[in-house]
Amino acid sequence: MPWYALLVLLVGVERLAELVVARRNTRWSMARGGLVYGRRHYPWMVALHTGLLAGCLLEVYAVGRLFVPALGWPMLALVLASQALRWWCVRALGPRWNTQVIVVPGLPAVRSGPYRLGWLRHPNYVAVVVEGIALPLVHTAWVTALVFTVANAVLLGVRIRCENAALATLPT
Repeated sequence: MPWYALLVLLVGVERLAELVVARRNTRWSMARGGLVYGRRHYPWMVALHTGLLAGCLLEVYAVGRLFVPALGWPMLALVLASQALRWWCVRALGPRWNTQVIVVPGLPAVRSGPYRLGWLRHPNYVAVVVEGIALPLVHTAWVTALVFTVANAVLLGVRIRCENAALATLPT
């Protein structure tokens, strides 16, 4: 189990790295007249993602979930793939990537990296969904995976509507 705690800790460190990038990018956006959308749902996202990490550890240690290799190894591969997709999104969006919905008026939508595919408008959220299912299931924390997935579906519905409205303000 210590290696699973290390994995969850590393994902937590990755989240902190995201916040550092987001803070820098927020300054960049605001210096260019950036507008923040969806302030009310953002604290719920922070709480949900913190809860995911805590739930993974709590369920595994409190309930004694076992590592099942046939499930754990493929889920670990999905966790790593979701991280790769997330950072591809961060790279493609550059200073416009953020954990909040911030739009700089006048800048066109990004059409590079995973955003150039066209059929997937929010690839970063694919990474979030995959990670939210896979990270707990690496060590069979199925209750955490289920609770996070349901809560995340509700929250992503709000977030995607907010982001789509914000993106609709951009020139094409």
